Amino acid sequence: MALPFTYHAKAQSTFKPPLIANENAFLGDVQSSENENPDKPMSCGFYRLEKGTPLVYTYTYDEMKIIVEGKFEIADETGQKVTATPGDVFYFPKGATITFTTDEYGLAFFVGTPGLRSESHSRTGQRKQGAL
Repeated sequence: MALPFTYHAKAQSTFKPPLIANENAFLGDVQSSENENPDKPMSCGFYRLEKGTPLVYTYTYDEMKIIVEGKFEIADETGQKVTATPGDVFYFPKGATITFTTDEYGLAFFVGTPGLRSESHSRTGQRKQGAL
């Protein structure tokens, strides 16, 4: 049986992630495989942070991000701190507590394991308010 691919034209510039925390943190899944592959699902989307309140998040799943626009300051509990710019790639393991800040804005593309973050995920593949 042949299966079609899914295409999201110009998603980086057209997809507007919803507000998920504070007044300045936005995140949304563009695509999820939860319904098609519930045993080994994955999802991807965009995370945008604007100047304002830092976002501190403890991951309950593994996630990877690539910075696509702007700049983030990204720090963890070990004291590691990086100024992230377009092209930088990050891996955030389950259990890591990460602080995201920005002087203006930053946009990142993420890939994660939504089935492993079910407490922050709805059945439609969209993350709930307050989740990252």
